[in-house]
Amino acid sequence: MQTFLFAPLFPIFATLWNDNLQSPSFFMSEEIIIYTDGAAKGNPGPGGYGIVLMAGKHYKEVSEGFRHTTNNRMELLSVCIALEMLKNPGSIATVYSDSRYVVDSIEKKWIDGWVKRNWKNVKNPDLWQRFLKIYTQHKVKFKWVRGHNGNPMNERCDVLAVAASNRKNLQTDTWFETHQADK
Repeated sequence: MQTFLFAPLFPIFATLWNDNLQSPSFFMSEEIIIYTDGAAKGNPGPGGYGIVLMAGKHYKEVSEGFRHTTNNRMELLSVCIALEMLKNPGSIATVYSDSRYVVDSIEKKWIDGWVKRNWKNVKNPDLWQRFLKIYTQHKVKFKWVRGHNGNPMNERCDVLAVAASNRKNLQTDTWFETHQADK
């Protein structure tokens, strides 16, 4: 996973950096704003995710690339990773995503039906189970944003995700590669 000290396209955030992001006080009492995005070339193909986290004066970017995955997996993984970065149970967060797959699955409660059916005929059950494990520890709202529509943080996440998918030495999406081979 790669984290950036500041966003070159957003130089004002360089002054907002606090590298003590693992301290108990970070993301404790104020609302955390999270932007996420995923990308995949070929779908499936090389992919990546990008995350921007903001709380008060704190700003952090995270991204990672995978050699063979899908766009939806990267969209969902970005949310999982972002929520896993919240160190204090009960954190209040708003996640902004351009993925209808992610936002609608939660806001329209599709995920509740998937749990009741024990994940039968559900794509990406490994990531949805990972999501539920961390989601239930916090107070999280989801908001859909239109992708590629000029939202600076959504655009930044897209740049991070695409750049991550273009890196050398990409990670392995083990679950996807194992289960994709079955088809």
